[in-house]
Amino acid sequence: MDLTSISTIKKILSENNLYAQKSFGQNFLTNQGVLKKIIETAEITEQDLIIEVGPGLGVLTNELIKNAKKVISIEKDKKLIPVLEKNFPSSNNLEVINQDALEFKVPNEDYKVVANIPYNITSPLINHFLQAENKPKTLTLLVQKEVAEKICDKTIAYVLNLQVRLFADSKLIQKVKPGSFMPAPKVDSAVIHLITKNKKHPEYIPTENAIKILKIAKMAFSKKRKKLSNSLKSLLTEEKIKQLEHQKIDLNKRPQHLNLKEWQKLESIIN
Repeated sequence: MDLTSISTIKKILSENNLYAQKSFGQNFLTNQGVLKKIIETAEITEQDLIIEVGPGLGVLTNELIKNAKKVISIEKDKKLIPVLEKNFPSSNNLEVINQDALEFKVPNEDYKVVANIPYNITSPLINHFLQAENKPKTLTLLVQKEVAEKICDKTIAYVLNLQVRLFADSKLIQKVKPGSFMPAPKVDSAVIHLITKNKKHPEYIPTENAIKILKIAKMAFSKKRKKLSNSLKSLLTEEKIKQLEHQKIDLNKRPQHLNLKEWQKLESIIN
């Protein structure tokens, strides 16, 4: 069964009295080239445990189970569970879970995340995995292009950009046009690949410290047009200002112009 075929998708939806639901961010991938690129980028082996979010009708699932040791597909829409079970009746390496992915408890073993994720939960979903005690080795995701560009931008910081950079290295792999989906979304999409930073990484920051940095950053970005001296005024004592000056942290900068080392120094002094 070719699950990238528009006629096949329409037939499955019709037979099961279903339709693509906006509330679940359902846009079914129909481009085989993009599908192939996702699988290639994820570098899946026969030893890999894969977590998939939002499998839909199973177009990506179908390729994942061919390559991985085991696939756990998390689908929030309970109406799609019988469809997935029907489409993959004899797959002994597939586990389908009807759950909100943001409530999913990550496994204790090594795993990778590969998903065409609902665009309305991109930021919280990435945070859910990157801030977990046991982080995935990699995340290969199909997301909105504008968000992908912000995540992978190395020249300027945004909250989401910083949320990712604190925990992982990112790369924009391929841009994807709306016509690659059914129904076609109103925006372009992109495949991104995140590799989480381990303790040997030169920019590794412990999760506890990274979360503290994000708390400060959110305060600073809430007034991103203002200098740090203004946006973080409530956290700055005279002694802390002197320490920051000694560490060459320029409080006249705006938050988007700080690098990771500067954020790390800022957090260590403020807290």
